[in-house]
Amino acid sequence: MIRRTASLPARKPRSGGEPEGSRTALRLTAAVMASLLAGAAFAQAPKIDPWPGLVTDIFHDRPIAAHEGVVALQAPVRAEDAAIVPMTITLVDPAVRKATLVIDENPMPMAAAFTIGEGAAVASIETRVRVNSYTNVHVVAETADGALHSVVKFVKASGGCSAPAIKDQDEAAANLGKMKFRRFSSADPARREAQIMIRHPNNSGLQMDPISRAYIPAHFIDRVEVRQGDALIFSMEGGISLSEDPAFRFSYKPNGARTIRVEAHDNEGGVFSGEWPVDDAS
Repeated sequence: MIRRTASLPARKPRSGGEPEGSRTALRLTAAVMASLLAGAAFAQAPKIDPWPGLVTDIFHDRPIAAHEGVVALQAPVRAEDAAIVPMTITLVDPAVRKATLVIDENPMPMAAAFTIGEGAAVASIETRVRVNSYTNVHVVAETADGALHSVVKFVKASGGCSAPAIKDQDEAAANLGKMKFRRFSSADPARREAQIMIRHPNNSGLQMDPISRAYIPAHFIDRVEVRQGDALIFSMEGGISLSEDPAFRFSYKPNGARTIRVEAHDNEGGVFSGEWPVDDAS
């Protein structure tokens, strides 16, 4: 069988101009150059700093002084795992009554706001957070006179809010709200150091189910209260920036109570509680 091949007639160049193919190539080249220039301009555009807006949204435009003598923040320069980035807040000034941890570039920047119980003399709180992109991390401390003081660290990490859960979702559901309390030796006999760990997936709403490819609904711890007896050591209001299985290690001044009590709430109405004896309470 003879296969016939149709041939298109060659286009004649317009009189006095370049061939059509050359003009098309020139237009494509111009478009590519325009696109590259636009991309370069976008890359060179100054990035908008979210902090001024966060000061308005979270702190209602109250003046905030930079002052490391009141509060300090320890955070890694480059995180090993963006889904579990350790943060240590040190309350240098005993007059601090509240400390708010803000991860500027996260989808929900206010990671945790800690309110310190009167007389608890909390000196430090450690926790683990998700970091979604390279970002400043602020801690703003409020002292008893209502003044705000901040410190800031820059952390290199990305993808923490959408990182897959470490634990299987069924396993997480089976252990939802289980708590563990640990005590640590303290160099200061007048103080104690302890840790609370809460089993909870703390789903961010940005994670994808690997099987269904659907986003897992946000489900996270949003409130925690830690007490010695009936007296508050600290409370926490938080969101999706807290890592899976939220944990809080803290040092405090004992008041003679014989128990440590914890109550935690999540955004779906879950309430979880635990109580542990403190056998050497003073």
